[in-house]
Parts: sequence; C-alpha cells; structure tokens
Amino acid sequence: MGLKTAVILAADGGNSKTELLAATRDGEVLAYRRGPGSNSHAIGADGTAAVLHRLVGATGVELPGEAGVFYLCGADVPADIEELTAAVAAHGWVRRAAVDNDTFALLRVGTDASDAVAVVCGAGMNCVGRAAGGRTIRYPALGWETGDWGGSEPFGREALHLAARGEDGRGEPTVLGEAIRGHFGLTTGELGEAIHYRRLRESRLGELAPLAIAAAAAGDAVARGLVERQALEVALVVRRALRDLGLESADVVLGGGMLAAGEGYLYERTLALLAELAPGARPLPCAAPPVLGAALAALDLAGAPLSAAERLRQAFRDGLRAEAVA
Repeated sequence: MGLKTAVILAADGGNSKTELLAATRDGEVLAYRRGPGSNSHAIGADGTAAVLHRLVGATGVELPGEAGVFYLCGADVPADIEELTAAVAAHGWVRRAAVDNDTFALLRVGTDASDAVAVVCGAGMNCVGRAAGGRTIRYPALGWETGDWGGSEPFGREALHLAARGEDGRGEPTVLGEAIRGHFGLTTGELGEAIHYRRLRESRLGELAPLAIAAAAAGDAVARGLVERQALEVALVVRRALRDLGLESADVVLGGGMLAAGEGYLYERTLALLAELAPGARPLPCAAPPVLGAALAALDLAGAPLSAAERLRQAFRDGLRAEAVA
C-alpha cells in the first residue's frame, strides 16, 4: 500500500509551539515536525491553518492522507471548532479530519480508562473529561472572562504583582523580587514597565512560575500562598468535572509544564488538595507529548489495529524527537 492511502496526520497546536506527526496506519512514524505557536485567538483560524500547512508540507508525505486529528489551542467554544474545522478542511490534507481542543490530546494519551479527566496546566489551564457511554465535558477556559485562573502566565503575572507590593510595603515581604532580578536582570518596577510598554512580551512572565515554586518550597510565605492558589484551582476544576460527569471516581491526568513531571512542591500540594476536595480522583502525571495523543486518536479514526498504537508509543519511549521547521 502506498503512502497516499496509509498516512495519518496528527497535530498538537499550542501557544508557543505546534507539533505535527505523520505515520502509517500501522504506527510507523514517517515524520515529526515542530513549528511556532498556532493559537487561533492570536492569529485567526487561517493563521493556524497556515502554520499547520507549513508543517504538513515539511513532512514530505503524499497527500491526502487517510485520517487526521488536529488538537488545537484556541478551539475553546463551538464557534472556534467550526471555524478551525473549515480552515483545516479547505486544505484537504486528509480524507477524514477531526478538530478539537488540545486538552483532549492529554486525555487520550494519559489513560485508556473510560472514566477520566485531564487537566492541562501549562501556559494556561484547561480541563476536559469523559465517561462510559461516550459522555464528555469541556469548558470555555477563556481566562478571567469565564472565571478561570492558572497556568504559568497568570501565575507569573501574580508573582510580579506580589513582588512589587512586597517591596514597597503594600504587601508582605517576599524573596520574589530577588528572584526577578536574578532571572531578568531587572527590578520589579523595571520589569513591570517593560511589560506594560511591550518591550517584553507578557508571556515571558510565565518564566517566573518555576522560580516562585522554588521559593515556596524554600519557605517563602507569599510564594506558598501563590502555589496554594494554583493547586486549589486544579482541585476545584477536577471536582467540578467529576460532578458534571456524574462520577464518584476517575483517572485524573495531570499534564502541561507545571504538573507533567509528577513531582515538586506544586505537584505535592495539588495531590493533597485533590485528596481533600475530590477524593475519588486517581492522579496520573503525564509527561508524554500531547501530539502522541493526537496521533493515537488519528489511528482510532483510521480504524488502525491496536498494535499500531503500541508501535507509536514505543517510538516515543525510544526517544523520538521533533525536527524544527522554520
């Protein structure tokens, strides 16, 4: 069978990077490419499709493929999904395509359980879930407008806020100002001005998250309060998801840059609050790249044999890495 009928495509599109994998229906990896971020809220659906098109072209496979799953940051509400689905379909990369939010990639790769919830805590935060019988839940997760908080960028923004107040006496003393100077070479005031006047991208505040978590682990009370807030947000959204799915217990896949390692002060506090607020949660850290979840879903869509999924998983266990595309 030639590549024309054997190919599946899978994409994980995020704020800072987009990964695309091409494989055969038997699970043999043909190409794995990485490019820039593709959040449609920032660049529009056509901009997202343009990023994907560049990556698809860089795979060198013959098109159209058999099936493709495109899990994309920015596919948050039905109108987003409809617009992105149309943009993907217009390119005709595959005969059958599915488009959805990138959190579903984590859910697919993190567990095979029928009752499961996934929480991504990366640059931002989102949650999806499924239950036996095909029920799913999802939330807009648009940010403060929909009552959401969390992820490294809001976390870092709050760290700067607390550091500034700690230095001028409006807040409690904290080592966060020293951490900012050590990392950026700027005072809190200088960093605040650089962000406000767009000399630095606001997204760079996400770099403060690991510094604040380290300060919390070392005993800084202000940083500990910030970590506690993040852990509580995760526990609350899991509790909400279990309630909305009508589940007493479920696997809870924890991923994204702030939780995927499955260790550290934030992770420990998250587990403690999950045990308190959502005792039926079975936490599972997931460091596997989300694009693998998209690829597994694409194999499902193509009706591939179970052996194909295991072959694909093994490729990542063996150290498969993406090739950057300019």
